[in-house]
Amino acid sequence: MIRDFRNADVEPVLDIWLQASILAHHFIAPEFWHEQLGAMREIYLPSAVTRVFEVDGQVRGFSCVYENTLAALFVSPAHQGRGVGTQLLEDAMGSRAALQLSVYSQNVASLHFYQMHGFIFLSEQRDEHTGHLEKVMRWASDSSPNARPYPR
Repeated sequence: MIRDFRNADVEPVLDIWLQASILAHHFIAPEFWHEQLGAMREIYLPSAVTRVFEVDGQVRGFSCVYENTLAALFVSPAHQGRGVGTQLLEDAMGSRAALQLSVYSQNVASLHFYQMHGFIFLSEQRDEHTGHLEKVMRWASDSSPNARPYPR
């Protein structure tokens, strides 16, 4: 079930975020993600509309939408590949007419996931925090004529 974030979800959400971030971003030192835990707890989670995917009282994934940006979508590594991310993404897409996001260019699995769900490539930029390249992608319920498909 997907539901709104509650204060009791903070620790499970941060645990999922940390585990999944380290796994998906093998090209960034794990220490970086540990250093970001405070900002996630104090800035990012409180400022976004956060929804969690819960099964039998256990949080298995979450999404954060800030304005029209999908700021986060993470699934517990033990539950990836089971449709949790797709359900969270569809929930976020149902809340907005358009969404934009940034994904590290080296995170090929996530790039393909978003492309498979209708997101298109807009540009590439350098992440100010890590220095790594990231792709900016956009989805709109009425496809944008100015965007171009993600290059293969």
